[in-house]
Amino acid sequence: MNVSTKWLIDLVPGLAGGPEEISEHLALRGAPVDDITSPGRDLSDIIIGRVIRARQHPNADRLRVCEVDNGEETVQIVCGAPVVKDGACYPLAPVGSILPGDFKIKRSKIRGEVSHGMLCSAKELGLGDDHSGIMELVGDFTPGESFIDAVGLSDFTLDVEVTANRGDLLSHVGIARELAASGEGHIELPEIPDVSDLPFEYQTGAPEVGHAGFSVRIEDENLCHRYIGAVIRGVSVKSSPEWLQARLRGAGARPVNNIVDATNYVMLELGQPMHAFDLAELRGQSVIVRGASQKETEFVTLDGETRPISTDMLMICDEEVPVAIAGVMGGNNSEVSDRTVDILLECALFDPKATRATRRKLGMSTDASYRYERGVDPEGLRSAMERCIHLVLSTAGGELEWPILDCNPVPFESRTVELRVSRIEKLLGIPFEAGYVGDLLAPLGFAVEKETDGVLHVRVPGFRSYDVTREVDLIEEVARTHGFDNFPDTLGPQRASSVADHPLFQLEDRLRAVLVGHGMFEVQTPAFCPEGEGDVEVSNPLTTVEPFLRSSLMPSLLRRVEYNMARGNRDVRLFELGTSFHKRGSGEPPLEEPHLAGILTGRREPPH
Repeated sequence: MNVSTKWLIDLVPGLAGGPEEISEHLALRGAPVDDITSPGRDLSDIIIGRVIRARQHPNADRLRVCEVDNGEETVQIVCGAPVVKDGACYPLAPVGSILPGDFKIKRSKIRGEVSHGMLCSAKELGLGDDHSGIMELVGDFTPGESFIDAVGLSDFTLDVEVTANRGDLLSHVGIARELAASGEGHIELPEIPDVSDLPFEYQTGAPEVGHAGFSVRIEDENLCHRYIGAVIRGVSVKSSPEWLQARLRGAGARPVNNIVDATNYVMLELGQPMHAFDLAELRGQSVIVRGASQKETEFVTLDGETRPISTDMLMICDEEVPVAIAGVMGGNNSEVSDRTVDILLECALFDPKATRATRRKLGMSTDASYRYERGVDPEGLRSAMERCIHLVLSTAGGELEWPILDCNPVPFESRTVELRVSRIEKLLGIPFEAGYVGDLLAPLGFAVEKETDGVLHVRVPGFRSYDVTREVDLIEEVARTHGFDNFPDTLGPQRASSVADHPLFQLEDRLRAVLVGHGMFEVQTPAFCPEGEGDVEVSNPLTTVEPFLRSSLMPSLLRRVEYNMARGNRDVRLFELGTSFHKRGSGEPPLEEPHLAGILTGRREPPH
């Protein structure tokens, strides 16, 4: 998860320290930072240049000769951009500067005119995919000032390691919540410029909801629990303002246009994937969430790839054809473009397992699927939709069409978990007061609803509903928030167990001792295997090449021998104590048996 430190500081007023200090805080909270980078690290030579006058190149129809103010003097630069405006500011790479890719700018003569530098496009700076023209800067800029400082690229991006069970950390608010829980402050969403509060109105229903002829229908509520759709008409698709682009770059994302950037902003801030459809490209007046039909075998996604689809995949469709693969990627048949005027915003809650199965079957992974697989906040969909609407209206204009359609066939029911204060002391080794426990849990979103006889009834927030299901999960949250470094480093009194090890474990220990004593080496190989080496199929395999559980230890041992022989070691003596799996009746779990296997090759008395 790429995290912008500036974004975090804006979310948590009063957050102190630089990227290193923030990284230390996150590491203590169980979210270590793997790397710290800066989006402007390769752009230190770039400055702001203002075009004083641009004229046609005398010897080339497609070139322009520009007089550019670089803050110290006026220099001549030959530019190939189709449009250069007098008085506008652009990124300027002066002679001697180095662009990303180790491209050095030199003084050159182009068709008889000398060029003292280069006016840069977003793609040449590594800040976007637009290579059609130079990057015009909107706002007040001073010629000669650092480009990094002028457009807000003096940010640091943290690469935060997020475990599979913590989908709530796949957002800036999720990371900020951990920092706020450490006593660093409270969370406040940054204000969106040029937007006023709207009295949002919703039309709810299930399995179909509609208004004024437009409707949303969910045909498979097991795969899609909720779908919210909002229509905004009269938008102007263009480049996002600099503040929004800087936000995205600080989080490691590339700006596209103001509509797509708004959806990406919400996903990165709140963790809720969003999608925008070009309403004019949708056929009919309905959005239907259904499985692919037998006739629908291929779908072209936004990246231009034709992908095979099947009936077990959930699709977002208009009245005739699919327009998106649910939870994974939209289609190019409804993509927002420069010609788009009306859009449909999507905010949905898809089943994590179904999204994971679809993504694996397609052999692709997206930012949206990565979050849906781990679970998004079922209580945060409306907040995400409203945040995205504000962003679109602020950056693209337009008018929201009332009401917002909210199809919710599976309403979310929050969970309450009982937490015994005595159990906390039993597991963590130190006593905790009930009030202190509530204070530790509150910043993380948990609410103590009541306390009876030393038992806290704790309401679990939606964004933690996937991984906090038991009392011990709450105790882990108490330990994290209290701080592992605050626990005593001395062991308390304890009594050794008088219960003997299981006889099977004792036998395995004796076998290991005997075999190692005879010069053999123990190996531990994965239980997964390809088809033909086992008959128990895994419903959710780690890899497609090993979808079964082994019925024998020998094939994996032989592969270890092959590995050694390929590297010139022919004196191999290996053994493994492991489990084999055999299929039983339908609906029954497989039979698991402990096995011992050994293999010896080479000389009878090897040198070692």
